[in-house]
Amino acid sequence: MSKVALLTIHGMGEQPLDYADDMRRALSHRMGPDFVNVDVHSVYYQHLLKPNELDVWNRTRERATVRYEQLRKFILFGFADAAGLENRKEYDNSVYEQAQMEIARALLAILATRGPDTPIVLLAHSLGCQVMSSFIYDAQKRAGGGAVAAGIWKPGRMADSLTAEQRKFLQCGTVRTFVTTGCNIPVFVSAHQRMDVKPITKPNPGFSWLNLYDPDDALGWPLQPLEGGYETLVEDRVVNAGQGILDFMTKSWNPLSHTAYWTDDEVIKPLATLLR
Repeated sequence: MSKVALLTIHGMGEQPLDYADDMRRALSHRMGPDFVNVDVHSVYYQHLLKPNELDVWNRTRERATVRYEQLRKFILFGFADAAGLENRKEYDNSVYEQAQMEIARALLAILATRGPDTPIVLLAHSLGCQVMSSFIYDAQKRAGGGAVAAGIWKPGRMADSLTAEQRKFLQCGTVRTFVTTGCNIPVFVSAHQRMDVKPITKPNPGFSWLNLYDPDDALGWPLQPLEGGYETLVEDRVVNAGQGILDFMTKSWNPLSHTAYWTDDEVIKPLATLLR
C-alpha cells in the first residue's frame, strides 16, 4: 500500500488530460524504488473551460487576421480560464463549483483507497495554485462556522451530501506540504485592501508551503510579500525553470518559462525529498 498520496492540479491554458505524465516519469526516475510508495492522483478541470475557448479561437482565425498566434492562444486560453473561474462563481453549478468538485472527487478517491490518515502532498501549477488554495480556504471557513458563498462548501451543495468523515478529509487536514509552481495568487488578491488578504491556515502543525518561482516568469510570483500571514506561512524559493530550453533566449518573459516547471529538476528534486 502506498505510504503517501501526491495530488496534482494543472494551471492555466490548453492542458491535455495526461498533463502530469511527464512529471510522474521524472519523479519516478529521481526517486527510484521509493516511488512505489507514492500514489499519484491528478485533478483535471480544463474540460470545463476549453470548448468555448476553442470556439472563440477558431472563429477568430476564420474571420480575422491576427499575428503571434501561439502567444495569442496562450493568452486567450490562460486568461479566459482565470476569468471563467471567477465570473459568477456564486451561482449554483458555476465553473468555480465544478472545478472544486473535481478536486473533491480526487480527494475522495484517495480516502476510499488509502484511508482517512493518508498523508498528502499537493503539487499545483499556475492558476491551479489559486484553485487549490480557494478550495482549502472555503473548506476551512465552512469548518469554522463561517458563511461560504460559492463552490461545494456553500450550504446545500455537494459537501452537504457527504459523510462527516468525507467532509473532514476534504478539509485537507492530512496535507503535509503544498508545493506551488509558477503561482499567480497575487494576481487575484492584489486589488484587495491589505487587511482583506488572508491565506489558508495550517491544516496541521507539520504543514509546510513551498512556493517555487522563476524570476523570469511574469506569471509566477513570490508569495511572502503579500503579508497577511503569507510571509510566515510560505517559503519562497527561486528556481530557473526549463534551463536547457531557455538558455538561448533573452531574459524577457516568454510562455515557455511558465510551462517548464513540471519536469524541471529544480522542482522534481525537492518534490522527491518531500515525498520521501
